[in-house]
Amino acid sequence: MHELGVVIEVVNTIEKIAIKQKLTKIDALVLQIGELSSMVPKYIEECYPAAVDGTILQDTKLKIEIIPGNAICKRCSKVFNIIENGKKCPNCGSDDLGLLSGKEFMIKEIIAY
Repeated sequence: MHELGVVIEVVNTIEKIAIKQKLTKIDALVLQIGELSSMVPKYIEECYPAAVDGTILQDTKLKIEIIPGNAICKRCSKVFNIIENGKKCPNCGSDDLGLLSGKEFMIKEIIAY
């Protein structure tokens, strides 16, 4: 499970930002995870408490937004969800695709008061 290492790096990044911005209390952290990324949201949620223990993020809420795995068909220009359509264009059946989204893993927002 590589998610723990990734979450620890996120925590380190947030702590650096908190110091730079002089934040003393963070209420929530919002992460965006693409449904085609190698990160499993459930595992991120499970390892989050251990990763934030003893840090400025210890009492924060974790919110995860899933970014759909969308592609564009290079034959007919239809935009569609890869997972829902089995990697084939639902319009023309082509598998000649261009990935538009879904591999992301980003810190979207730090909610501090």
